[in-house]
Amino acid sequence: MLARGTSLTTAVLVIAAPLLGQPIFTDVARQVGIDFVHDPGMEGKHMAPEVMGSGAGLFDYDNDGDLDIYLVQAGPLPESKKPRPPDRFYRQNADGKFTEVTVESGLGDTGYGTGVSVGDIDNDGLVDVFVTNYGPNSLYRNQGNGKFTNVSAKAGIQGSRWSASSAFCDYDADGFLDLYVANYVKFDPAKVCVKGDGAPDYCSPQSLPYETDILYHNDGNGSFSDVTRASGIGAERLPGLGVVCADFTGDGRIDIYVANDGEANNLWVNQGNGKFEDQAFLMGAAVSAMGRPQASMGVALGDIDSDSDLDLFMTHLINDYNTLYVNDGKYGFEDQSAASGLVAPSLPFTGFGTAFIDYEHDGDLDIVVVNGAVDRHKPYPGARMSDYWNRYAEPKHLYQNDGKARFKEISKDVGSFATDIDLSRGLAVGDVDGDGDLDLLVNNTAGPARLYRNDAKKLGSFLLVRAWDEKRKRDAHGAVVIVSAGGKEYVRVADPAFSYLSANDPRAHFGIPGASRAESVRVRWPDGVEEQFPGLELNQSVVLKKGQGKSAASRGLVR
Repeated sequence: MLARGTSLTTAVLVIAAPLLGQPIFTDVARQVGIDFVHDPGMEGKHMAPEVMGSGAGLFDYDNDGDLDIYLVQAGPLPESKKPRPPDRFYRQNADGKFTEVTVESGLGDTGYGTGVSVGDIDNDGLVDVFVTNYGPNSLYRNQGNGKFTNVSAKAGIQGSRWSASSAFCDYDADGFLDLYVANYVKFDPAKVCVKGDGAPDYCSPQSLPYETDILYHNDGNGSFSDVTRASGIGAERLPGLGVVCADFTGDGRIDIYVANDGEANNLWVNQGNGKFEDQAFLMGAAVSAMGRPQASMGVALGDIDSDSDLDLFMTHLINDYNTLYVNDGKYGFEDQSAASGLVAPSLPFTGFGTAFIDYEHDGDLDIVVVNGAVDRHKPYPGARMSDYWNRYAEPKHLYQNDGKARFKEISKDVGSFATDIDLSRGLAVGDVDGDGDLDLLVNNTAGPARLYRNDAKKLGSFLLVRAWDEKRKRDAHGAVVIVSAGGKEYVRVADPAFSYLSANDPRAHFGIPGASRAESVRVRWPDGVEEQFPGLELNQSVVLKKGQGKSAASRGLVR
């Protein structure tokens, strides 16, 4: 990531530059100083919060141009009354290695952690941090001197529910980022659940009362108002896990999509008057092609079939295939999982964190999924966790796009990303080492965090675009960036909130084969305004500022 207001060709240290024929992804966490190990807190007690995992964050907190790392910790459940270890925060140094700065930064949240999201809540040019917990959530304001202050109470962040993913987005286009929090279930630590063999195991969400998600409106004065009921979102009580914000209807207003565990998903369509309507069924993104709700966890958003609109992908439980909802460009979405080849490879696994990435820069989006069971199974060969957790550990998956939205699972070719058999949950993606491709940060339950450097042989050039709201002095969450290069058009989203419990590089990333220059770049800003920017050379990271492009007529690119 470049410092604000700059546009430079990437020239940053790449740790141990890979040679041809080496694995696609290589774990370099220990090599660069990431020594985090997740503590679920109560191994063997079958307490549901411990198996749902913790998130990971990639963001530039000190505006030095590179991504820093936040890892959510758990520890003993609140019911134990025992002290918990803090979340941990690592600053990236100029040499590409990391130094832990948890204490000095003030970001050592000690709640029973679940997820993290980021956004500049007060438009001061500094990214702030929101942490979701099983218990009270925490909002940390960036003071700009390497320190954060917990402003949860002052800002009006209340409640002590079991929260999962969250997302900052400006749903009312008033210039300030609002906050959506997906809440899961009301956990009962005294409840005992058993599986088919009669042995205790983790309770399903359907065995517990559901929670209501929360929508906070940013009042622009450092505080938030709970508008859940007034917005209409409070009408639903469902087990929410994943969330992503985007203009799904092409009307210039930000909508909100929520992945629910075992129940129909929500697509909250923004009515423009502070109210939302759930149109997931109407738009074909509520249930599978078979008409059944699925156990949705992680969610990815992007143009998977290169037709210039935005598609959705969700991870699910074992025997409940991962789902690709393809945008038809007119009326909504269609479950194209079977036609895309994604059903059979995903059925034996339980997916959580996920992302669309062009890992080899061939111009189309591939899919990465990190897996880990919630039901016991026979340990996979190579699992090296404890005897208890080996029964839940699973391999990770990379699905390669053939350019026509058909996918082949190629994990056997990707190196340690596949051979590390973990209980994976949070996945954050971003260009960590500044070489122009996307790396993977994974937070694993009861195991070490892993940072996978992208070592893939590249088939094209790259471009990283930061969509910057110059008036508000912050990233324009949900901006859609369209690059024309080599006679083709590429559409990507600039937004940090997707995957599962995690915060990602806010830049839109492009792989572009067969060209060294983009003829033009177009940005559809979150409020529906579109601007055209001049052509530019590829193989660089740029900042495009709202108001500095040429006004362009809306093309409705997400519908």
